[in-house]
Amino acid sequence: MPTPPRTPRPPRTLGTAGRPPAPRRGGPAPVRRPRRRPRWGMRMATALSVVVLAAGGIGHAVVTGLDTGITRVDPFKDMKNRPQAGTGMNVLVVGTDGRDRITAEEKKRYRLGGAPCHCTDTVLLVHISEDRNRASVVSLPRDSYAELPEHTDQNSGEKHRAHPVKLNAAYAEGGPALTVRTVEAMTRVKIDHYLEVDFTSFMRTVDAVGGVQICTPKPVKDAYTGLELAAGTHELDGGQALQYVRSRHIDGAADLGRMQRQQRFLAALVDRLTSGGVLFNPVRFREVATTLLGSVRADEDFGTDQLLSLAKAMRGFTPASSEFVSVPVGDMDFPVKGIGSTVKWDAARAQRLFAAVREDRPLAAPRSATAEKKPGAVVVDVAPKGIRVQVYNGTRINGLGRKADDALRGAGFDTTRSPLTGTGPERARTLVEYDPRWDRSARSLAAALPGAELKAVPGRGGTLRVTVGADYRGVTAVRTEEAAARGPFEAVTGDQVVCP
Repeated sequence: MPTPPRTPRPPRTLGTAGRPPAPRRGGPAPVRRPRRRPRWGMRMATALSVVVLAAGGIGHAVVTGLDTGITRVDPFKDMKNRPQAGTGMNVLVVGTDGRDRITAEEKKRYRLGGAPCHCTDTVLLVHISEDRNRASVVSLPRDSYAELPEHTDQNSGEKHRAHPVKLNAAYAEGGPALTVRTVEAMTRVKIDHYLEVDFTSFMRTVDAVGGVQICTPKPVKDAYTGLELAAGTHELDGGQALQYVRSRHIDGAADLGRMQRQQRFLAALVDRLTSGGVLFNPVRFREVATTLLGSVRADEDFGTDQLLSLAKAMRGFTPASSEFVSVPVGDMDFPVKGIGSTVKWDAARAQRLFAAVREDRPLAAPRSATAEKKPGAVVVDVAPKGIRVQVYNGTRINGLGRKADDALRGAGFDTTRSPLTGTGPERARTLVEYDPRWDRSARSLAAALPGAELKAVPGRGGTLRVTVGADYRGVTAVRTEEAAARGPFEAVTGDQVVCP
């Protein structure tokens, strides 16, 4: 409570004994003032505030006013027939390709000179558990097959009937509101908050936390984004981190590989936030929050109270408190007339995943299950689901191409399901042809076909070609190092993907 103003008292000089000095001889007698009662209530409140600030990492005063810099949007306007609310909090985080505030030097250095598509480059469904002890991040492929509900085009004002698109086109046609409606229809998860980040806010935020540490077991290079990292540990600044999360031309894993790198980045960011003292340093927290919120768009209800709640929730967070998963995919190349190739979800597995989100259940495997490994599986660099394969029958054995296609698909490879007949001479040995840019994927595929010959063919593209030879004896199971610990949804916890 505020106290009434009082007349200032002049400073008192203490003697060596800690008592006021005696009056000068001949001077006036000192005036005795009545002793003031100790303001124990105010002192106790002050001490308590300090304790709360220290325990919570930050205080309300620290974050008050931060939300004034947020650009507001209304993604829930006029929404009807929404999913039933579950347990915990769900935030839809989208990354757009906005680059208006990026300098010419940054555009050149980080290969950002192309025209933006005004669409979502990244779509993440972030679930914060009811007890605030767990954060689950679900990556939704931007090329996912989606069906937009009836809506009015935000640019032309034209009314559209429901029609199929790629998920990232929802933002281009109807902005945040249509994006939320589309995601809710696909997942049946009710979105509580919406947060939109562009290239600028991403880079500035990474720089504000002091960069992130990324480990790469193999060298990575993407000519499109300019990313080039040697094998080992790297400290990435904002621009380099943007290259890292945007790269999708490193190998045949394409967008799935990019989502895995985004998950590694987010785990590294959580590690930096929780171990670097940002959440427990009011000044640092305000600096980072101001940087991020100064260039994002969010719903009206995402403000100071939510920031304070999330920061306190992350007080005990470690990378192990976060878990990451991509939506299960059934077909990586699902053709749609007028749209092209899309990513079709595995409906049954996706439904189970989002049911777990609604019910606030962990997605990653229990720690006791992480040691289990698939018997006989060969460890490879690239997961089979990210490798596109066209099978040819290089023999005169009827049905061998179909048999090999089914076996490869059963092992997790993304086959075309349309094996063809080879046109060359009959082959004695199975051949794997690949574009040199997808050499890691080729080696992973060859590991599943013991004895196969590898042949680099520049310009072949992301689809690997397998010509089955007379030596074909079946497909060997393969897995990545992390696959054994992913559980039913193939989720990983942050401590499994950050640098050791």
